[in-house]
Amino acid sequence: MASIKVKFKPSTVADHEGTIFYQILHERKQRQLFSDYHVLSAEWDENRSTVTATPMSNRKSFILSIRERIRWDMERLNKIIRKLDNDGLTYTADDVIDEFNRHVNEYSLFNYMQSHIIKLKQNGKIRTAETYISTLNSFRKFRKDKDIMLDCINSELMEAYEAWHQQRGVAPNTISFYTRILRAVYNRAVEDGIIDNRNPFRHVYTGIDKTVKRALPLSAIKKIKALELSLTPSLDYARDMFMMSFMLRGMSFIDMAYLRKTDLANGYVTYRRRKTGQQLTIEWTKEMQMILDKYPENSSNYLLPIIKNKGNNDRSTYRNVGYNINHNLKRIAEKAGIAISLTLYVARHSWASIARSKGIPVSVISEGMGHDSEATTQIYLASLDTSVVDKANSIILKSL
Repeated sequence: MASIKVKFKPSTVADHEGTIFYQILHERKQRQLFSDYHVLSAEWDENRSTVTATPMSNRKSFILSIRERIRWDMERLNKIIRKLDNDGLTYTADDVIDEFNRHVNEYSLFNYMQSHIIKLKQNGKIRTAETYISTLNSFRKFRKDKDIMLDCINSELMEAYEAWHQQRGVAPNTISFYTRILRAVYNRAVEDGIIDNRNPFRHVYTGIDKTVKRALPLSAIKKIKALELSLTPSLDYARDMFMMSFMLRGMSFIDMAYLRKTDLANGYVTYRRRKTGQQLTIEWTKEMQMILDKYPENSSNYLLPIIKNKGNNDRSTYRNVGYNINHNLKRIAEKAGIAISLTLYVARHSWASIARSKGIPVSVISEGMGHDSEATTQIYLASLDTSVVDKANSIILKSL
C-alpha cells in the first residue's frame, strides 16, 4: 500500500514563500505531487508536518484555509489509494498522481456542473440547463472564479454562500433556488460514488417562502387595456403581449413564443406546455385576433409576433424580447397607477385570481392553466371537456 507524507520546500529566496507538496512512496519508488499552496518557512511546522500561525498573525485565516485544503487533499489521495488497492491491480506512485489530477480535472464543482449542463442540453432539457448555468455563474462570482473540488463542499462554505447573497440583498427564494440546484448536483455526485455525503446543506435554507401577491384585480387589467399607447409602439406591443397572455388563460410567455401557425385551427389553439408536456386547447377569440391583426404576418412559422425571423437563435430571441417586454411593463404600470412590479407572469397569476373571484372551481382553473401538480384532482381534470374551461375564459373576457 502506498504511503503519503506532507512536505515543505522552502524558497531559495529569503523571506519568500515556499511550496507544500506531497511525497508518495509505493514499492520503494518515491514521487512528488506539488500543490499550489505557498507559505513562509516560519509557517511550516516540520515536526507535525503541517502549517501553523501565531495567534497574532494577520495570515491566520489564510493558514487555516491552507490547512483545511491539505486535509482534503490527503483524504482524496488516501481514498484513491484504497480504491487502487481494492481493485487488486498493480499500480505505481505515478498512477496515484494521475488519478489525483484526473479527479481535479473531472470532479471539481465547475467541471462537474458543466458536464451535466452539456447532458441536459443533449437531452433537450434546455430550461433546466439554463437554471444550472445561472447557478454556476452565481457560484463562480461568489468564489471569484476559483473552482473547488466536490468533496471540499461543506456546511461552512454553503453558509458563507447564503450570507454572501443576503449581503447583496438577494431574495430568500432566489437564494434557495440556487442552493437547491447545488444540492441536486452534490447529491448526483454522491449517487455516482464520487464523494461521500457530508450533508453540507443542513444549515442553509432550501425551502420556498410565500411570495408577495402578484395578481391584479380585474379593475387593474381594465386600466391596462384602456391605456392610450399608440404613440409609443414599444409600450403598445408590451401591453398587447400581456393582454394576449391573460386572454390565453394565463399562458406562459415561452409557450406563447413557440406557438406555431399550425397550432391554430378551426377556431382553437392546441399546444403542449413546454414545462410539463401537458396538451391544452384554447378557444381563439375575436379579441385575440384583433391583437394579432395589428402586426404584420410573421415571416417565421410562429403564430405571434415574438420570434419573427427565420434562422435566428429562437431561444435567445425569445429571452431578449421577454426582457424588453417586462422592462416596458414597468412603465405601463406607472401609467396605469399600478404599484406592483408588472411582468408577463402577473398576467398568469391574475387570470387565476380573477377566475377564482368569479366563482370558477379550482379544478377548472387548474385545467385551464395546465397545472399538473394537483395530484388529487388529476382523475377528474383528465376527463374535463375543454368547453368548460373555454366557458370559464369567456366569463372573464366578457368582464373586460
